[in-house]
Amino acid sequence: MSDSDLHYLSATDALAMFRSKELSPVELLTALIDRAAEVEPVINAFAETRFDEAMDAARAAQERYAGRGEPPRPLEGLAVAVKEEAPIAGQRNTLGSVPLRDVVAEETAVFVQRILDAGGIVHARTTTPEFSAAPITWTNLWGVTRNPWNTDFSPGGSSGGSAASLAAGSTTLATGSDIGGSIRIPSSFCGVVGFKPPYGRVPEVAPWNLDHYCHEGPLARTVADCLLLENVIAGPHGSDIASVRPKLEIPADLPPVDGLRIAVSTSLGNYVVDDDVVANTRAAAQRLAEAGAIVEEVSLPWDRAEIRRAVDIHFGMIFGASMGEMVDQHGDQITSYVRRLVADASKIGKDDFLAGLELEARIYAPLGALLDDYDALICPTFAVPALPAEYDTGDPVEVNGVPAEHWLDVLMTLPFNIASRCPVVAIPSGLARNGVPTGLSVVARTYDDVTAFRVAAAHAARLPWLDAPERRPGLTGGAAR
Repeated sequence: MSDSDLHYLSATDALAMFRSKELSPVELLTALIDRAAEVEPVINAFAETRFDEAMDAARAAQERYAGRGEPPRPLEGLAVAVKEEAPIAGQRNTLGSVPLRDVVAEETAVFVQRILDAGGIVHARTTTPEFSAAPITWTNLWGVTRNPWNTDFSPGGSSGGSAASLAAGSTTLATGSDIGGSIRIPSSFCGVVGFKPPYGRVPEVAPWNLDHYCHEGPLARTVADCLLLENVIAGPHGSDIASVRPKLEIPADLPPVDGLRIAVSTSLGNYVVDDDVVANTRAAAQRLAEAGAIVEEVSLPWDRAEIRRAVDIHFGMIFGASMGEMVDQHGDQITSYVRRLVADASKIGKDDFLAGLELEARIYAPLGALLDDYDALICPTFAVPALPAEYDTGDPVEVNGVPAEHWLDVLMTLPFNIASRCPVVAIPSGLARNGVPTGLSVVARTYDDVTAFRVAAAHAARLPWLDAPERRPGLTGGAAR
């Protein structure tokens, strides 16, 4: 890799070069900071930068690799962009909301502390939609974050800044959270890798640790890098009663997929999906078959209206309700999508709660039965390649030139928040005609993270991504001109 491409160096390669003294953490961080200066005016992925203290940490890491002081730790010297939604003591924790613009966190999230304790360097905080409440990333506080592949489009949300910075080369690793697809959607739009761990795998901040839709997880440019960060942040913690014991360590050397039975569904039974997304999903299935897996097309008896209803009840009872007071007090400063979510939440009553649980059980049942017969399911991550950069929830979305019934009908991620114990690795499946990547979701049985990563790695080995300049985003589009 040339010096001009250093900012795209993978985490695993960087660690090897740090150990061999071919590269120092200071050199890599300098390349990332220089890249951020180049791309940030266009993509706006960082809510805040902390370059000076990051450089101090890089110098300290350099000393460890030189044999002075303590030995290097698992993430020693690697830059990790942390989604601003996660608290870090002494740093701003605004959640992308104007009324909270001066809030400073008093504690650090457990999973972020694990990154710091492992030698990771938080050089930047990444943008989100307000309260992480949308599949796009723009706020009244930070403005619009754009997709590096085509800046007319969104990087997705809510972990949009994390995915955009990875795709643009201004960070080596990043974090995200996922309550309706917020790790997987940006991974799909930006052509990076994201992991929605099963519920309880990564400790969460209360009270969100008790929301089974809610997950913290890693984003990276490669499957190996994503696995590396997941192994650092996963594991039980005394502060989170939902955190799963014992800690799972995913092996870096994953077995091949020979003989695995993999189901493929391009529509999940009832979704209308863009032709490019379908074609790239079928191509992904073919790659896995060539890798030795037994790949068979299946259907699921899911109804989009039932999935929407289950999600509306869940968000109305928990997510929307948590923002009601803020909207009442600061309505004129709050984004339209948050106001809409709170208004929708007001239509959900306590009697809907049981109906929502019954719906969720009914939705999971056929998936559970399918995964009794197959080791994994692959499907599109999102029904269209990307949404416009300034898209607002409630605006129409066209699929193959036809308006979708509802904007939630393009979020093919939602069933797997309902089936929250199923791990999902989101990986690139190809490019669409508009120059934006499309995504593939690898869904495994409950708590079978290893199989999800096995399938993702087998596919990635046959579709290398971001490993050559011609496969990297060009920051083109109307907004970039």
